Amino acid sequence: MTGPTAIAMAKTGEIRVGISGWTYKPWRGMFYPAALRQKDELAFAAGKFRTIEINGTFYGLQRPESFARWRDDTPEDFVFSVKAPRFITHIRGLRDVEAPIANFMASGLLALGPKLGPVLWQFPPRMTFNAALFEPFLALLPHDTTAAAALAQKHDARMDGRDFIEIGGARKVQHAVEIRHESFAVPEFTRLARRYGVAVVCADSLEWPRILEVTADFVYCRLHGSGELYASGYDAKALNFWARHAQRWADSHDVFVYFDNDMKVKAPENALALARRLGISRGGEKMAKESKAQERTIERVMHEAKEGELKTGSGKKAKSRKQAVAIALREAGASNQDTPPKNQRNLRQQQGE
Repeated sequence: MTGPTAIAMAKTGEIRVGISGWTYKPWRGMFYPAALRQKDELAFAAGKFRTIEINGTFYGLQRPESFARWRDDTPEDFVFSVKAPRFITHIRGLRDVEAPIANFMASGLLALGPKLGPVLWQFPPRMTFNAALFEPFLALLPHDTTAAAALAQKHDARMDGRDFIEIGGARKVQHAVEIRHESFAVPEFTRLARRYGVAVVCADSLEWPRILEVTADFVYCRLHGSGELYASGYDAKALNFWARHAQRWADSHDVFVYFDNDMKVKAPENALALARRLGISRGGEKMAKESKAQERTIERVMHEAKEGELKTGSGKKAKSRKQAVAIALREAGASNQDTPPKNQRNLRQQQGE
């Protein structure tokens, strides 16, 4: 991108800008075309961003077939971040967690293959810094797929018959921790994270400490809202601020930035705007125009469709209304792949998320 708001991307590190989750009802008709099926939302979003956080893993263990579908329904250059289960971070509070971590590693993460990005470990605001508790946890975390598979093999009986432990090639596994209590804003914590090569999340929120210190070979940033948690948007000044930080970090590190201000449909808009400022947008600037064109095409097809003779703008015949809409979506430029996360729900403010 060129122009006064563009900020040239650094050569050394790679910057990825995305969103936290993708299944939010208020986004329909705003970010997503109104007629887009819910199962097609991931494919649509992955066409706009090069990374997305998987939130469903926070609420419970997923299955390998879900990870495989997410892998297959996103572009080759796409990367997921995977949110670790709250059972480990919130319920167990890092106590007696070797088996739960093994279960998580066996649940299908490795089925993402090269699309497996950082694992996000998010802690509740009530958790305070306790080095004696955190260090054994950090020591458990695997930093490559071979170590992840070895740990996954230690899963308990509940994973029998539903585990996935194939590595499909040696790759690194990165970890990021997001803390939400002021007691973590001390040098001892960042030194501990650096010792184990774990990124401390740079979280933008008025309610939690913001730690800008780099502690790993990548940077993980979550933007929760410039004012109101999960709801406030980012204006041009704020976006330029974060673009400059991403630029500096990328001088020597890969950078992941996720917008988590989804409650008022700000996240996609802000993420697209930041990507444009960094010159890494892939078609996002055309989103509004494309969405309107898709909606008009689908509305026309559904209006004109007659039982037994359904046609699209190209004259292709469809056997059903469902197929007519699918063809219309492709013609309008939307991806139409099956992308279910099963029974996904918007649970933004439950259990400290």
